[in-house]
Amino acid sequence: MAAAVAAHVLVFPAPGQGHIKCMMHFATGLVGAGLHVTFLHTDHSLRRLGGAAAALAAASADSPRLRFMSIPDGLPDDHARAVGDIVELLESLRTNGSVPYRSLLASLVRAGGGSGGFPPVTCVVADGSMPFAADVAEEIGVPSLVFRTASACSVLAYLSVHRLFELGEVPFPADGDLDEPVRGVPGMETFLRRRDLPGNFRSCTENQNDPIVQMLIEITAHSHRARAVVLNTAASMEGPALEHIVPRMRDVFAIGPLHAMFPAPAAATSLWREDDGCLAWLDGQTDRSVVYVSLGSFTVISQEQFTEFLHGLVAAGYPFLWVLRPDMVGTIQNAALREAVAAAGDSKARVVEWAPQLDVLRHRAVGCFLTHAGWNSTLEAAGEGVPTVCWPFFADQQMNSRFVGGVWRTGLDMKDVCDRAVVERMVREAMESGEIRASAQALAREVRQDVADGGSSAVEFERLVGFIKELSTRDRS
Repeated sequence: MAAAVAAHVLVFPAPGQGHIKCMMHFATGLVGAGLHVTFLHTDHSLRRLGGAAAALAAASADSPRLRFMSIPDGLPDDHARAVGDIVELLESLRTNGSVPYRSLLASLVRAGGGSGGFPPVTCVVADGSMPFAADVAEEIGVPSLVFRTASACSVLAYLSVHRLFELGEVPFPADGDLDEPVRGVPGMETFLRRRDLPGNFRSCTENQNDPIVQMLIEITAHSHRARAVVLNTAASMEGPALEHIVPRMRDVFAIGPLHAMFPAPAAATSLWREDDGCLAWLDGQTDRSVVYVSLGSFTVISQEQFTEFLHGLVAAGYPFLWVLRPDMVGTIQNAALREAVAAAGDSKARVVEWAPQLDVLRHRAVGCFLTHAGWNSTLEAAGEGVPTVCWPFFADQQMNSRFVGGVWRTGLDMKDVCDRAVVERMVREAMESGEIRASAQALAREVRQDVADGGSSAVEFERLVGFIKELSTRDRS
């Protein structure tokens, strides 16, 4: 008979801001449910956190069951690890990082790692973009689950990729009509267009040899085999997509938005140093008067795009808080910062390198959010009822922005356009439309019900904790 043991979960996110953030909220929830958690970073990510996460784990009396460890990703320290390097980074982790990962995990299975009284690891929850992490765990006898950090609607599109090729809906010609309907994704036949498919579908060839598409095909095939798939989403937002995903997996847990259920300290979730001073600036603005602009942790824009955004924001006439990362506009960054503030005037513009986004979205002064429609940002705006203008950059963001503009109607979809007149018009509409604001606030109420006690996400998280505990008590010898 299997003996009961303490559940100890190793949580392993891909080394990107959005992945680390949502999986840290997840880990916080597991700790709150009484489980031990080892949160595994890459060495590079942990260095970017400045050791703050490790210090928090060591010093916080509230989280004695949480600790942070790291392994090398196999790339040189001075490697940029930028958006164009994603495939290289993940491949390096698979080929170079899997050996130290296997060694570390084996040691944690034997003795819990020898510190802090942690029991042996009994389960791995690995980022779905790193199939090797789940496979290595299973090979050494540790049951593993897959965590998909993207939206359910985009996961469903990835699940449909072979069907899309069979129907001839991808690839489509470079000069083809991007508004042509797409029929191959179930449940989305009435509103999905070519331009709404995940970005790399546009670069597919007849041989399906786009590296990102190949990676997505591999990830999706792996998800089919996983013991379970965890999704950071809510039934009120993506119920129809979940209904199509569930029959195709062994089990699915929809447990979001995780940030609303399990707050985590910014020091443990952000690879960028947040500028808290922008909150004081917001305090000096009137209610719903500020446009918050942030295009996420990976998006890069050209000088021309920067200029169009800037002129559109200034012409809209509202104060704006703009997040411009140091690597976002290349070598012109310092000049861009000065130009943005000067163009609007000090009292009407605040430009920062990174912001405490959730605090910003909750601030009474914020009237709308110009976003890249990354899934974390989309969930945070939805939970706070903030109208959005979406300018997606890559991956699942094209799908997310379509749902914002065409399904939930909580904002506007500005994809494939970067024109000052369009920026001005859409910002004004998002700020002034009573219909959009009402839809955003209605969705926020539904999301809050999902994450409240007895709500669908809260119930699913309890089921997941039970599932993990059951895996931990099984005899795996």
